[in-house]
Amino acid sequence: MSSILTNNGAIVALQTLKSINAGLDKAQSEISTGKSIANAQDNAAIWAISKVMETDQAAFKTIQSGLNVAEATVATARAGAEQVTDLLNEMKNLALNAGTDGFDYDKVQTDITAKMAQITSIVSGTQMNGVNLLSTNGIDGGATFTVLASLDRSVATAATTSNTIVVDSADFEASIVGGTLTAITDRATADTAVHDLEVLIEAAVNGAADLGSAGKRIADQSDFVGKLADSLKAGIGSLVDADMEEASARLQALQTQQQLGIQSLSIANQAPSSILALFR
Repeated sequence: MSSILTNNGAIVALQTLKSINAGLDKAQSEISTGKSIANAQDNAAIWAISKVMETDQAAFKTIQSGLNVAEATVATARAGAEQVTDLLNEMKNLALNAGTDGFDYDKVQTDITAKMAQITSIVSGTQMNGVNLLSTNGIDGGATFTVLASLDRSVATAATTSNTIVVDSADFEASIVGGTLTAITDRATADTAVHDLEVLIEAAVNGAADLGSAGKRIADQSDFVGKLADSLKAGIGSLVDADMEEASARLQALQTQQQLGIQSLSIANQAPSSILALFR
C-alpha cells in the first residue's frame, strides 16, 4: 500500500543514515583524540578502571622522583663516609710511623689532629636537602631516614598501603668524632693510637658499607617503580586508546555508507510523487 502521509522507506532510510552519522562521528572522534573511550559515557566501567590506573601511574612517577632524590642523599653520605675512611687510614699510617723511635711525635700528633678536624668538618657538612646521614640527629632531629618506596593497592578494597625504606644514620658524630683516640706523645701511645684507629676505621667501613647497601636498594626500587609506571601507561593505552588503522578504515567505509544512505533517502522521498501518475 502506498501512502502520501507515511513514507516507510524514507523512515528506514533516515534511521539508517542517523546510525551511519553516529558511527561516523565516533570514528572522527577517535581519530582526532586518539582514544576509543574518551569519557565515562563511552564505557563507564572501562573509563573508571583507566582513571584509577592513571592515578597510580602518576603516583608512581612522583614516587620515582622522590626515590631519585633519596638515592642522591644516601650517595652523598656514602661519599662522605668513604672520605672519612681514607682520612682514618692516613691517620693510622702516621701513627704507625710514630711507632719507630726517632720520629717527631708532636708533628705526628699535629697532623692527626688536623685530619680529625677535617673528619669533623666532613661529618657536619655531608648533607643534602637538609638530611645528614653521618650525624647523630641529622634527619629532622632523628636518626632514621624514611623513604616512600611504593603504594600497594588492595584488589579487594582498592585501598592503598604505603611501603617505605628506612635508612639508619651511620652516626659518625658519635662513633668516630666522639670516639676514643689516644694522643701520641711517645712510641707506646703511638701503639695505642693505632689500636684506637683500627676501631674507628672499622666503624667507618661498616657505616660506608651500610650506606652503600641502602643506596643500592633505593636505586633498585626506583628502577622497579619506573618500570611499573611504564607498564601501567601501556595498560591504560590498551584499554582506552583507539586503533588508528582500524578507525581510519572504518571512517572510509562509513563515509561511503553515508553517501549511499543520502541517495537512498533521496530515492525514498521521491516515492510519493510517483502516485501522481495514477491521476493522469
